[in-house]
Amino acid sequence: MISVAEAFARVLATARPLPAETVPLPEALGRVLAETLTADRDFPPFNRVAMDGIAVVHAAWTAGQTEFAIEHTQYAGAPPQPLQSAQAAVEVMTGAVLPPGTDVVVRYEDILLENNRATIQIAPPAAPGVNVHRQAADRRQGDALLTAGTHLGPAELAVAATVGAAEIRVTRSPRVAVVSTGDELVGITETPLPHQIRRSNAYALQGLFARTGAEVSLFHLTDELTALRLGLTNIINAGFDAVVLSGAVSKGRADHLPGLLRELEVVEIFHEVNQRPGKPMWFGAKHAGPVVFGLPGNPVSTFLTACRYVRSWLRAVQQPHGTGEATAAVGAPAPAMLTVEINFKPQLAHFVPVRLTVDAEGRRLATPLRVGGSGDLTGLVGATAFLELPPEPVVFAAGSVWPAWEL
Repeated sequence: MISVAEAFARVLATARPLPAETVPLPEALGRVLAETLTADRDFPPFNRVAMDGIAVVHAAWTAGQTEFAIEHTQYAGAPPQPLQSAQAAVEVMTGAVLPPGTDVVVRYEDILLENNRATIQIAPPAAPGVNVHRQAADRRQGDALLTAGTHLGPAELAVAATVGAAEIRVTRSPRVAVVSTGDELVGITETPLPHQIRRSNAYALQGLFARTGAEVSLFHLTDELTALRLGLTNIINAGFDAVVLSGAVSKGRADHLPGLLRELEVVEIFHEVNQRPGKPMWFGAKHAGPVVFGLPGNPVSTFLTACRYVRSWLRAVQQPHGTGEATAAVGAPAPAMLTVEINFKPQLAHFVPVRLTVDAEGRRLATPLRVGGSGDLTGLVGATAFLELPPEPVVFAAGSVWPAWEL
């Protein structure tokens, strides 16, 4: 049985960058950028008016002039019209080009505007440039705006749009098969018999993986060996990047998956990890085929091991070639302080579902939830993270600080 750290290292060692593809910009949300986008011109591309008001010559204002005749109005989107007289002003709108010949903007709130004349009611600033967003103040033409490996959110799409990237190169989404197993499981629209339950793990995993940008397909296989072998064979050879199995990986009489995976030439990388929940976890890979995660079937075990290992692998494979180590993509747990004492006697790493809050001093606090064992699916409701506690000590004191993986 290997440690959590060793299991994690072996999982990430199989993460190979997926190929890139070009998609229309609106379809790139949530994807990972596979190219570097540069500024095609200065940002902003001109001296930009930052406030509605009037534009004047700073020297005239500092010389004592406070009343200015309005020569014309400069609107956003209109070609710039220069100021003709240094003793006059231009009425300007936010986003407009600063009229040539002017160098300071006075807000409407600071002037009295009557009969096409503006009287400034505040003292002049020490230098010109007030309320002006200077050309190239944000970025210069040719500067890198978004680098390969960037996760594309709404703000990133806006940046891509402003440089004219109607299509964008992104890493292909991982293709993941989520396979639940077991005769005790029925569909969500069925009425289970007293000895059955509805399938739920698959939907938790589908939601978790979709949030990483994966394309997820759901399957269910019964425990009947012939059907299980045929179904697993078809899934393993269907072109998925990863196959995630829920259940049938322990040492029970009906836990056929480890043996069947060997038959299908999926090479075992590890089986059993020094952790709770999720000790029976299995992991392997098929040459020129998918990696396979065999997660224990109890819902808490399934979900937390998927968060700890599978989600990290999915993030890592979406990092483009040449953007650094895969581990840079998976992030790291942030420290959080236990609010109550925890006693845990087994010498296993312990994943503890918690609710994270922040106190008045800015400390991250982790409050454990009441979870009735690894089968208590409802115990995860309200969890925002899980603490990863080491195999020792036995007592984890209130106020002690441990790594917290956000869910």
